[in-house]
Amino acid sequence: MTTRQELRQMSFAEKKDLLETVWSEISSEPENIEVPQWHKDILDEREEALSAGREEVIDWAEAKAQILRGT
Repeated sequence: MTTRQELRQMSFAEKKDLLETVWSEISSEPENIEVPQWHKDILDEREEALSAGREEVIDWAEAKAQILRGT
C-alpha cells in the first residue's frame, strides 16, 4: 500500500499513472460505483430539457470550440 509520505515523494507523472491504475481497477467493477442522487437529478433535468426542445445536442468538436471561445 502507498503511504502519504510515498505519494509526496512521487513525481507528477508517477502520481498520474497511479491514479489511472486505481481508476482502472475501480471502473472494472461498475456495479460497485454508486452514483449520487444529485448527479442523477441533473442528468434527468438535462434529458427532460432535451426532450422538451429547450436544449439541443452539438457534436464534441463544436462543444470544444465553444469552450475555447468562452461562449
